[in-house]
Amino acid sequence: MSKEGGGAAMWVAGAAVAAVMTPFVLFVGVSGGGADTGLAAAGGALNPKHVPPEYVTWVLKAGSICPTITPPVIAAQIEAESGWINGRTSPVGAQGLSQFMPGTWVGWGQDDDGNGRINPFDPGDAIMAQGRYDCALARDVDRYKQRGIASGPTLDLALAAYNAGPGAIEKYGGIPPYRETQSYVVAIKNAMAKYTAIATDPGGGTIPAGQQMATPLRGNPPVTSPFGMRVHPVTGVNKLHTGMDFGVGEGTPVLAAKEGTVTFAGWNTAYGNRVIISHGTIGGAEISTTYNHMSALNVSVGQQVGVGTVVGLVGTTGYSTGAHLHFEVQQNGQYVNPAPWIGR
Repeated sequence: MSKEGGGAAMWVAGAAVAAVMTPFVLFVGVSGGGADTGLAAAGGALNPKHVPPEYVTWVLKAGSICPTITPPVIAAQIEAESGWINGRTSPVGAQGLSQFMPGTWVGWGQDDDGNGRINPFDPGDAIMAQGRYDCALARDVDRYKQRGIASGPTLDLALAAYNAGPGAIEKYGGIPPYRETQSYVVAIKNAMAKYTAIATDPGGGTIPAGQQMATPLRGNPPVTSPFGMRVHPVTGVNKLHTGMDFGVGEGTPVLAAKEGTVTFAGWNTAYGNRVIISHGTIGGAEISTTYNHMSALNVSVGQQVGVGTVVGLVGTTGYSTGAHLHFEVQQNGQYVNPAPWIGR
């Protein structure tokens, strides 16, 4: 197969299969592909079970850049590219977890992990570059579709473009007739299943008598920082602590405090991995709860949850100095003390 630009290497059963990556200009502020997002639309929440723990945060962050490229897409693609083994260089020169060719890396690599270097063997740099490149390709193939020169699900076309270059999508009006590229798309979409969280827990919990919400963790977790004014441990600024911190171990299941609808599930710079649940109108006010700094998410936007549904796992992402759950209650969009709501 003719290589039109840089390349990546897909490792299958220990063998490197060359794949193509063509340099592409990133559209600043682009939100990703259109409504036709293939499997990504149904598989936005990451199941972290098969992701090495040290990479979970980067996968979640890279998978929040645009709607088409979700965390399960990022994870399945890394599996196809490198089998989660960092430090690899393919026979054609592709490097790192995401198997960037040096020429392509120049256009996409950034110092995302803040260690002072831009390196395809730094997992944070590589995974974030992969997310940016994937999202730009999704935007590119959507433009082809809008112009009537290509057809097919945006996700499928973006994955094919990652492997064969966007020029091949334009040339053939869709996924090119290359066996390697077609197998690449199928392999990633098949692998997405194991990286996608399936919410099988309907909740089944109950709100204790006299309370309006249940505690968002099992047992009687210790409160390590209450709601109120304090000096922020990361920024050093004296400001309102907008929720309650519970000091529990990383990986502890985080539970929905009340039934409702997930309105946000993704990455926030300060809060890290965050979930927001709307509980509708209570006592004449719109009430929401938020769950923050998690290591993994187990729900997706639009999902209905019950009391006790596992929404994620405790972590230390975002502006955090250690594993804990930062839990908030919002009343008409304003933060209020969660303690009275959960009987603490």
